[in-house]
Amino acid sequence: MDFDASAYIESSLRALRETLKPEDSDKVLAACSGGVDSTVAAVLVAKALGKPIKAVFIDDGLRRKNEPESVVKLLRDLGLDAFIYDAKKEVLGALKGKFDAEEKRKAFRDAFYTVLGKIVREMNARYLVQGTIAADIVETVGGVKTQHNVLEQLGIDTSRYGFKVIEPIKDLYKPQVREVARKLGIPKEISERRAFPGPGFAIRIVGEVTWEKLEILREATQIVEEETKDIEAFQNFAVLLDVRATGVKQGKRVYGYVLVVRVVSSEDAMTGRFVEIPYERLRRLSQRITAEVPEITRVVYDITDKPPATIEYE
Repeated sequence: MDFDASAYIESSLRALRETLKPEDSDKVLAACSGGVDSTVAAVLVAKALGKPIKAVFIDDGLRRKNEPESVVKLLRDLGLDAFIYDAKKEVLGALKGKFDAEEKRKAFRDAFYTVLGKIVREMNARYLVQGTIAADIVETVGGVKTQHNVLEQLGIDTSRYGFKVIEPIKDLYKPQVREVARKLGIPKEISERRAFPGPGFAIRIVGEVTWEKLEILREATQIVEEETKDIEAFQNFAVLLDVRATGVKQGKRVYGYVLVVRVVSSEDAMTGRFVEIPYERLRRLSQRITAEVPEITRVVYDITDKPPATIEYE
């Protein structure tokens, strides 16, 4: 059955107006990462209310270079009252000493929503808008991995954080969300933006998250994204492994990190195939990473589909 984005938008606006009234606009906070899911959710709610709503970008230290500032500018251009909230101390503190992937996801979730609850109280708000989509719910409830933005579906009472959750697109998959974004007139920088995980680099660093590893991964990620941006893919990213390997730089032995490059095609994130990249491009990518990021001595390319792997490493 074909998806009708226009009809979906009208239906969604009617449903939102049954829950929210224009006078509630100052009681609403949207959590926005700049990705298509959270942005569509926020824009739909603002459209339903006929007024701008506040949108927060949580700067948790787990994002790409210059991402907080660039995202907030895009959100403001869409008419949202967007701002940055620095939560590095709270989130990185919660991740300290955590090595297991699921432990990290759950620690991030609790820290993230504790911070949001604090902002909601400071604003005297009541509702939190977020971009949970169907794939998030399916994977979390199915036990594949915990998506941080799945709460009520697991029986988690959001009143413990001090707000009621509004999830306008929780029945959509990624291709449908993109259609809605285009119909809403959201710019391509967001509507076609490649997926980036909610916990950010916390799940692209295998093992414990440290500031040193985050800075290394930030630099490597920028190179990977620049070198693969013209390749048609669902996601293109770098993963820093919790192992080191011997290398030789400037004629001397070095013991550095191993970096994985992963480029995957997918329609809905439920299945995926690795993208076949010519060896010469991979060689150039490897040479650039090892030259520009001195802490990395080895680069490998992941050739595993989903299943048996997941797209992300953790």
